[in-house]
This record gives sequence, C-alpha cells and structure tokens, in this order.
Amino acid sequence: MYIDQFADYLRLERNYSPRTVSSYCKDLVLFRQFLEGIDAELDLLTADRDTVRLWVVEMMDKGEATTTVNRKLSTLRSFYKFLRMKGITDRSPVQGIKGPKNKKPLPQFVKESDMDKLLDDADIDLGEGFMGIRNRTVIAVFYETGMRMAELIGLDDRDIDFSTRTIKVTGKRDKQRFIPFGEELDLRLHRYLEARNEEFGPMQGAFFLSQKGERIPRHQVYHLVKDALSKVSDVSKKSPHVLRHTFATSMLNHDAELGAVKELLGHNSLQTTEIYVHTTFQELKEIYKQAHPRA
Repeated sequence: MYIDQFADYLRLERNYSPRTVSSYCKDLVLFRQFLEGIDAELDLLTADRDTVRLWVVEMMDKGEATTTVNRKLSTLRSFYKFLRMKGITDRSPVQGIKGPKNKKPLPQFVKESDMDKLLDDADIDLGEGFMGIRNRTVIAVFYETGMRMAELIGLDDRDIDFSTRTIKVTGKRDKQRFIPFGEELDLRLHRYLEARNEEFGPMQGAFFLSQKGERIPRHQVYHLVKDALSKVSDVSKKSPHVLRHTFATSMLNHDAELGAVKELLGHNSLQTTEIYVHTTFQELKEIYKQAHPRA
C-alpha cells in the first residue's frame, strides 16, 4: 500500500522515469521481505534503526557492492521522507545511519613493455602517411606528458617551445602549467610537423589536425587511442585517460617524487596523485605473485 503511494508520488509529482520508479519499488520490496524474515509482525512502519543496520550487514555479507548498499539506503531515506511529509509517520529508521564507504577503483594503466611496442614497433599499423604519423605522435604526447584529452586537443603551435623543450598546457579552470619533454618526443613532434606541412602547407594555429586540416575533434582522439591500445593491451578501458594513468604510474615506478608528478599532472591536491602510489604497489604485488615460488 505505502509502496504504491510512494510510486505514484515519484511518477506523478516528481516526474521520475518508469525505470527509476521500478528500481525504488524493488528496493522497498526487498527491505519489506527482509523485515518479514526477521519477525512476521515487523513492517515498514515499525522498522527501527537496528533492523536497518541488520539489513546493511546482511547485504554486505552477501557481497553486495557498497554502491548498491548505499543506493538502497538512499531509497529508504526518500521513502520515509515521503511518509513523514504525508503525515503517515513521524520517524525515520534511516536517520543517523551511514552507509559503507565506496571503494575507489584503482586507475588502469598499460604496461611499459606494451607502450614501448606500440610506439617503437613499425609493424603495428596506426594508419598511413600523415594520419599514421599523427596518431603515433598523439599516443606519444599522452604517454610522455600525462596531459588530459582536452588539453591535447587545445594545443596550439605557439604552446610548444622547442628551444626549452616545454609545452604550455591550459588545464581545468584555465589553469596553465608547463610540461617538459625529452629528445625522443622532440623528434616525433618535428616529424609530425613536417608531415603536417606536406599535407596542408605551412600554417599556424591548432597543433593536432584532422584529415580535413581542422583542429582534431574529441571523438577522433578517443577512437585513435582506443584502436591503438587494442593492438597491444588487454586493459578493459582503452582511453586517453588510461594513458594519463600510465604516465603517472611509470613516473612513480622510476622513482619520481610524488610532488613532482602532482605538478606535471596539474592536480590541485596531493591526495589525488596518491592513488597512483597504490597502483604501483598493486603492480608490485602482481609481479611478486608471478615470480615468487611460494606466493
């Protein structure tokens, strides 16, 4: 009865989609079934905080994801808020209950050997002529600078200083930073410019161009990275951001200071960068399990 009233409220007054309403109702039915399993006399109006806590414990014991548990608690909060608004009850058994903390997934990264193969193996086809050189240069810039996709797309010729080997990057909230690059990337960038000049003639403006001679669009960058990574790696995510993760992980694996990596990535907080420390430790664990005879 109360669940049906709540569903009507969500659908008619809050204009929720049928799928969302169905999800809310399923959560409430599961909670009601849980209450009935504890005590036949328990119902949605007589449930207290202890029974809600028991439900959380049961879900966690069954291996429910923390995001799922927190979503179901959110459903209860909305439901009891509705009951109080309608004067059906004056209490909420969810009040004061905190859900389990959501675990942040470790960022994925590509192995160094796979990146070496992708950048150095001429047999890996990334396209012909100008497009092939551009695609490989895009991959190299992501991997060797750690910049974001929007930052790469926004690069202009004037942002690259070959005399000091630095790239000026405009990041989030128009915050600018300078990223150094080495001799190898210097050669790749020059090679790309030569190919670009042959294709479109001398020009100034956007650095990375599409086959039409315009600033390379976001979807092209995403697809070229996805196609390239699929040739060498089995990581589930194959995106420009994975190459950013790969840059950070490689830097830390080769003893770079955390603060320096933070500045190169353009992070505001050191805590944001620290997740890559966990990533490198995870890699060490995998190496240990593969190499030690008693692991």
